[in-house]
Amino acid sequence: MQIDSDANREMIAALRRENVRGPWLQLVNAVLVLAGPHAELLRHSERPWASVTFAGSRHTVALAFSGAESVAAGEAFIAALPDHEFSISRQLVADAAITAVDHTLTQGPRLMVEAELLLLEDG
Repeated sequence: MQIDSDANREMIAALRRENVRGPWLQLVNAVLVLAGPHAELLRHSERPWASVTFAGSRHTVALAFSGAESVAAGEAFIAALPDHEFSISRQLVADAAITAVDHTLTQGPRLMVEAELLLLEDG
């Protein structure tokens, strides 16, 4: 299945126009910016998270990178994500980790990456 990265950006722009609230949109946008223009957003999921002292949400973002140049960008994304400083309004990205990586060579090189990010409410 091929995902059009321009459609990803159009979807995010439409959600912004509709004033969709919540940190997930800012987070997905920041992840796509970090991943670069070759990244294809496959899916995003969010679930509430809480501890005794903190509340927030855990996000899973799946991306695909197709083609040799795109796979190289995906590998750079894998290296950069854990130490990246995100700027999400009223949220702190407490943890960002790559949880799955799948390289395939059928119909050209393709890299699929799944990342998990923990957002904590700030303030």
